[in-house]
Amino acid sequence: MWEAALVDVDLRKLRYFVEVAERLHFGRAAEALHIAQPVLSRQIRAFENELKVQLLIRGKHGTQLTAAGEQVLADARPLLANAQALRRRAARAAHDRNTFTVGFMPGLIVTRAVRALGRRHPELTVDVLRTSWENQVEVIHDGRVDVGYVRLPIDRRGLRVVPLWTEPRMAVLPAEHRLADKDVVAVADLADEHLLQDPEAVPEWRDVATAEGVRAPGRLPVFHSVEEKLEHVAAGHGMVILPVSAATFYARPDVVHIAVSDLSPNQVCLAWQGTRRSRLLQKFAAIAAAER
Repeated sequence: MWEAALVDVDLRKLRYFVEVAERLHFGRAAEALHIAQPVLSRQIRAFENELKVQLLIRGKHGTQLTAAGEQVLADARPLLANAQALRRRAARAAHDRNTFTVGFMPGLIVTRAVRALGRRHPELTVDVLRTSWENQVEVIHDGRVDVGYVRLPIDRRGLRVVPLWTEPRMAVLPAEHRLADKDVVAVADLADEHLLQDPEAVPEWRDVATAEGVRAPGRLPVFHSVEEKLEHVAAGHGMVILPVSAATFYARPDVVHIAVSDLSPNQVCLAWQGTRRSRLLQKFAAIAAAER
């Protein structure tokens, strides 16, 4: 019978480990951290000694994560984000900044709920922050927003997630496309199109394309905004699937939006850190639910 000793996790060493684990390269990680590679190696070894587990395997064929390393990496991201959130909220409190920030995804209009909270709490500054597919959860964990309007799917770990509404998704194609005059198409009609987003985000298209032997696109470019995606669509590089609110909000004459009969709808939710017990969060959640 034994009992594991409680380990105080050094957040600086944890951040160093994450840099190495995400790059699997000590040299590039050291460069990103602006420290010498031998210093980084010593810090990682010290971190492994503190945890009493091996996190990384260093070999002739590069660096690999052990099973323990995979687990620590998965746990590290929200832990580091929560530490950043703590610093942000403490700084706001220290400077007497009574603010509440709402994140929102492209196409979503949150004005009514934001104004309603402001009317109920005139002493409060209610800010908004536009988010993206890549950071809609990250900004909640690291404290840049108190609550976020998110689009599923997301990683729900550490979050309280409340469904609000669903909306159809549409195919966005160049205006001169062969299907441009159609009111409705099926996923099968789009199987041979080049999808300009992660196929995992559109599993219906992925499954049909795979069944029909369509080759998956190679490494996808990173698009950081709806505007970038639409530029590529308009240029004839492929198509994207967007929720109807985003598609119509960003309407432009050189692309068309076509309903897809067999795409599941997009779910819009409200999300915040699950450990927070703020009354303002509860009030805003009630306002957002009433605005559905």
